[in-house]
Parts: sequence; C-alpha cells; structure tokens
Amino acid sequence: MSGKYAFTKTLKEVRFLLCQSSEHSAATRSFLNRAYPTMKKNNPHTPIMIREALGIEPKVFARYEYGKEKQESLSGLSDKEIEDKVTSLVRAGI
Repeated sequence: MSGKYAFTKTLKEVRFLLCQSSEHSAATRSFLNRAYPTMKKNNPHTPIMIREALGIEPKVFARYEYGKEKQESLSGLSDKEIEDKVTSLVRAGI
C-alpha cells in the first residue's frame, strides 16, 4: 500500500471533505482511518487535511503547483474505489 501513496512532487496538498456522522461518508471515514497514517508517513511534508461538515457529500481535492486543483466525488464508493480515486489524484499531477 505504501507505493500507492508516494505523492508526485507537484502535489502541494490533499484535502478530504466529509460528514462526520452520515452513512454516505462511512466508506470515506473508514478509508481515512486505515490509510491516513501510511499517507502521512510516506509524505511527511505534504499537508493532508480532513474537513468535516454536517451533511456534506464526501469529496477529495488535490492541489498542485501553480494553484491548479482537481477534485473527485467519493459519494457512494466503496473503500477500495476511494483508494483507487485517491491514488490516481496523488500520482497524477497537472
């Protein structure tokens, strides 16, 4: 799993938005509980932010150099599908 979270050098920030109590964010919470320590260990200087707000649809944002951003919706996805989306964002670059 650690190879999946080797961030590209152009990635400046990863931001997760999710609801702390709703069912549609359950898989995102599960993914973060499992994967956050590994992501942070492999990328100690890249900010990984978790923003919780009541009733919000889960999303992940990746900010790259020059202020470019990409986002992916995580609503209705399984833990494995979320992992695939996040992996593609953190490896991509602009």
